[in-house]
Amino acid sequence: MGEITSPRPVLLFLGVFSRNEAALDWSRRTAEAAWGPIALTSKVFSFEDTTYYEKTMGTNLRKMFFAFERLIDPPALIDIKHTTNELETQFKAECEYPEPRPVNLDPGYVTEAKLVLATTKDRDHRLYLGRGIFGEVTVHFRRGVWVTHPWTYPDYQSAGYHEFLTECRNYLRSRYRNDRGKLN
Repeated sequence: MGEITSPRPVLLFLGVFSRNEAALDWSRRTAEAAWGPIALTSKVFSFEDTTYYEKTMGTNLRKMFFAFERLIDPPALIDIKHTTNELETQFKAECEYPEPRPVNLDPGYVTEAKLVLATTKDRDHRLYLGRGIFGEVTVHFRRGVWVTHPWTYPDYQSAGYHEFLTECRNYLRSRYRNDRGKLN
């Protein structure tokens, strides 16, 4: 019988995309207010791998990622996903953009072994976390590289995303060494 233990804290990861620069700026400020200082910021990527979001978000979408200084307990992802959904609704109510969804906030977390993204949509490869939220291992780290799955979103298959995920993984590993992996 295996011994039941608590998981190590993980690195909170947030994907943000929009066609509006102001929405990206708002997302950064709002995310820092909610989850504390940002440790890592990706470059801004062109989001062109799918037309899925065009009806609700428009065209010429740009995407970026944030990773936060404060490590989280993995089950906190449920509350964080609820918060990001509320923040999207708040931004829509406060702005005057014509799109039904002017910003998309996708939370997840990075471990040494994987990137887990939160979603409200159930699929065969997703596990129910609670309170209407599912978790998906979008990519995993094996033998020095990020490995995709048949369900991995096309943009998450890109080398640029994998480079940023490696930065996140390295940051997390340094935190484990320096902080002994404690939540702070």
